[in-house]
Amino acid sequence: MVKILVVNGPNLNMLSIREPEKYGKITLQEIETKMKEFGLKRGLKLKFFQSNSEGAIIDFLHQNYKWGKYLIINAGAYTHTSIAIRDAILSANYLTIEVHLTNIYKRENFRQKSFISDIAIGVITGFGWLSYLMALEYIYKREGK
Repeated sequence: MVKILVVNGPNLNMLSIREPEKYGKITLQEIETKMKEFGLKRGLKLKFFQSNSEGAIIDFLHQNYKWGKYLIINAGAYTHTSIAIRDAILSANYLTIEVHLTNIYKRENFRQKSFISDIAIGVITGFGWLSYLMALEYIYKREGK
């Protein structure tokens, strides 16, 4: 069974409330439910984590480095600011897929730089909550399923 960590950064706990015209009306819990259903059908085991704290995200990545082979991460604003999260991903040697609900390349200039994308297998951006399912489908296919 393929094990995948799914990490969400700051403010993603506010989905459906925060700027629904940009981020949609779906909650993070609803996204996780859709991912679980999608993963169960494909033999993927998921572990979810969300925090508004950079240190908590780093601790989670360190604590689970033996559990999961893959990491799907939406680091939120930390995507554009956190070298520490980047280093935690590298230290644990995760096969990483960076996801974003919005197309960061159509947003403000400061959101167009990612400290994660160059160490990721790939980046899926701009497809709303489907970005997460696209990442799962890629992992599923990569594992030869």
